[in-house]
Amino acid sequence: MNDDIYKKYRRAGKIAAKARDHGAELIKEGVSYLEIATSVESEITKNGAGLAFPVNLSINELAAHFTPRHADSTLFFKKGDVVKLDVGAHVDGYIADTARTVEVGTNKYANMIKASQKALEKAIEMMKANVNLSEIGKAIAETIASYGYRSIDNLTGHSLEKYNLHSGLSVPNVSGNQIGRPKVGDVLAIEPFATDGAGHVVSGAGSNIYRYDPSIGSRIIRDSKSRSLAATLRNKFNTLPFAERWCIDILPNADLSLKKLLFARCIKHYPQLIDSGKGIVTQTEHTVMVNEDGCEITT
Repeated sequence: MNDDIYKKYRRAGKIAAKARDHGAELIKEGVSYLEIATSVESEITKNGAGLAFPVNLSINELAAHFTPRHADSTLFFKKGDVVKLDVGAHVDGYIADTARTVEVGTNKYANMIKASQKALEKAIEMMKANVNLSEIGKAIAETIASYGYRSIDNLTGHSLEKYNLHSGLSVPNVSGNQIGRPKVGDVLAIEPFATDGAGHVVSGAGSNIYRYDPSIGSRIIRDSKSRSLAATLRNKFNTLPFAERWCIDILPNADLSLKKLLFARCIKHYPQLIDSGKGIVTQTEHTVMVNEDGCEITT
């Protein structure tokens, strides 16, 4: 990794971390999801970074993949909600991905929040070039189990590359047959999830989060508005995820055009990921850059 790219990863990490903590302080009973999402995203852009993905606000048994729509003015945080705030920023495509969990107005799940935090600390302590990632997954699961919870077996951390949020390596949250080993210069998001539920997520309804699919995005679209939107999405977001609410200023009737693009398979709609046992889920996440003897946290 050359020095210029290194500095961009560091800058993206600093901006993402600041935005994450800004959002966590704002999450209170009675505050709307939309207010938090837009405030955090504004914090990222005003500091000179791009949005690597829409702010995710995943509540209680929802482990990942939800952002409010532009008209979601009736969604408010309630006392006792366990909120996963997942934030991504990029500088010229070089991404930082980070998350923390906030419990709204109560302290019932403090130990579960601590479980995911301590699992992340253990993973970071072990992360270095050529480490067996299965051993890191085993340590994450064992740490979470020591607090009396389960690690989610089908959610993983992931490597990050330019404009590529999930590239190559996966960082498991359980032991298994993961054969990948990171090398010096790899950038990884590590994200343990703890739950008192089944420890396995299933797909639910749509998340309001989409991604342009370059492999089939060039197919002919007869509708001129949809064709224009597809080109705009490609130019504006590359292959990074985007929100429904980000499209309102691109095309006035964005909902219909997004449906047409989905039908044409030019974009993907991410499903909500829900613990199959309806258990509460906590998440903690940092982005790290791997070196020979360890790793450097960017977020």
